[in-house]
Amino acid sequence: MNTLARKLRMNTIRSIMTWSFSVLILLMLSIVAVLLYDKFSETAERSVYLNTQQIVDQVGYNLEDYITGMSRLYRSIEQNMLVDGQWEDEQVTKQLDTIMSSRDDIVSIALFDEQGKLLRNRPSAQVRDSADVTQQSWFHAAMRVPDHLGFSLPHIQNLYQGTYKWVVSMSKGVTVIRNGKPMRVILLVDINFKKIDELSSRISLGKKGYVYIIDEGAGNIVYHPQQQLIYMGLKKESVEQALKSSDSYIDRSSNVPRLITVKSVANIGWKVVGVSYLDEIMTTREEINRYLIRVLAGALVLVIIFCMLLASTLTRPIRLMERTMKAVEKGDFEVELPVQGPLEVERLASRFNLMVNKIRQLMQQIIVEQESKRKYELEALQAQINPHFLYNTLNSVVRMVGMSKNEEVITMITSLSRLFRISLSKGKNVIAVGEELEHARHYLTIQQMRFKNKFAFAIEADEEALSCMTLKLVLQPLIENAIVHGIEYMVDEGFIRIKASVTGDVLTFEIADNGVGMSPGKLDRLLSGEAIDKSGAGSGVAVRNVHDRIRLYYGVQYGLSFESEQEEGTTVRVRIPAIRAVRGETVGDE
Repeated sequence: MNTLARKLRMNTIRSIMTWSFSVLILLMLSIVAVLLYDKFSETAERSVYLNTQQIVDQVGYNLEDYITGMSRLYRSIEQNMLVDGQWEDEQVTKQLDTIMSSRDDIVSIALFDEQGKLLRNRPSAQVRDSADVTQQSWFHAAMRVPDHLGFSLPHIQNLYQGTYKWVVSMSKGVTVIRNGKPMRVILLVDINFKKIDELSSRISLGKKGYVYIIDEGAGNIVYHPQQQLIYMGLKKESVEQALKSSDSYIDRSSNVPRLITVKSVANIGWKVVGVSYLDEIMTTREEINRYLIRVLAGALVLVIIFCMLLASTLTRPIRLMERTMKAVEKGDFEVELPVQGPLEVERLASRFNLMVNKIRQLMQQIIVEQESKRKYELEALQAQINPHFLYNTLNSVVRMVGMSKNEEVITMITSLSRLFRISLSKGKNVIAVGEELEHARHYLTIQQMRFKNKFAFAIEADEEALSCMTLKLVLQPLIENAIVHGIEYMVDEGFIRIKASVTGDVLTFEIADNGVGMSPGKLDRLLSGEAIDKSGAGSGVAVRNVHDRIRLYYGVQYGLSFESEQEEGTTVRVRIPAIRAVRGETVGDE
């Protein structure tokens, strides 16, 4: 949870990049979506308008084609029946029967005189007694405008007995010559309205839209898919506005606004009116809106994922740099940043590596300087030991000269000479183990004479140990410590044993005495550099000096260790690495 919170913090480069890019791209996508929505909506509405117009035009064209075909058929019937005024001719009968049998949309063909008397009809049927032909609308139209083919409104055919079909009547008043005299007749062709109904009812404008037909003259509805509701007064159409229009308009007279498209049908005086509901057009808008929202949401998810991956990729070197800096902060200066990523990051990584390398060099330089400083301090302490020892030894020589102990004087001076010769060692700090043991022997000889044979000593060394190298003057301070703190206060004769041996890769010097020993408190203070004796008999600085020199030259795993038991004695062990002497190095000149 904490990791997720850290990743989502708004002040990180990754978060800033992710959300900045996401907001920017979201803004751009929103602008594009709005523009596309307006464009798609406008295009969809225009497509709906155009589609509605095309459908209505197609209905009008179909009606025009049908009416034109029926007009041609009417002229054909007119020519066959009324040529030479011989409509009773058997040949005419056959032609009419042929037309009737070939066209199932023709209900009847009839010829009347101007008094309404039936002259001829096909199929043959008895006119109803109650039927008054002269009162029919089609009859009046034919008489009023001679030689003009007229179309009636749809009506129930009620001329003949037993037939009640829904028809449209085509009628025309024609003057013919019969038996040498002019005669006025009316030719009537009834068309089954079912064909016109099929042409209109097959058309749908959306889920709720429809097409209906009106008469331009009186504004009567010729066809309506909900004709019964119109007759019952349950549905109403704005016919008056449709009669005045010849194009599309929005009708807001009902609860739901409607798109009205009008098309005039030539040669018949009808108008085709298409009705489309705008809520369906708005549904198209909503579908586009929902689609764009889904696209926008999907694009936003992809953009956020892409931005997160991009930000993570770009900031990965920076996060690695942060972790590396934390490691440096904790003291690990051995780390190094890979120089990779964008150019700026590569430059930062290079500068960081140079900085860490410089710090490492400076720290190494400080370590070397501190080690050198420590070496100089140890060498200064070591130099302070020699004058003190020389002063005491010369005093002893003076006393022995005064006591005429010439042989002892010679022995002491000879040992002192050889002691200082090994101490100098031509300026070298590392000498052979044999030389170090020889130095210890001369020192013990001098001290044995100073303390008037108060102790005896023995020096032992393995052959393998003699072939190794060691820091010089590591045994003298330890022997001096054994004499001062172990042997000097004894009543009985003391004994000091020095042994050099090699175990594995470790060279060990062992200095053991049978003196008074030391308490645990003294042992703890010995290597800490504190004063061992409050009386001032020894400060322990020389022992600490030896310990520090060994650790400084060979490492912290080497140095001194003590074992002591009061009234029993003390044993000091010096552990250094067993470094074999290079061929040509000698124990020293005698």
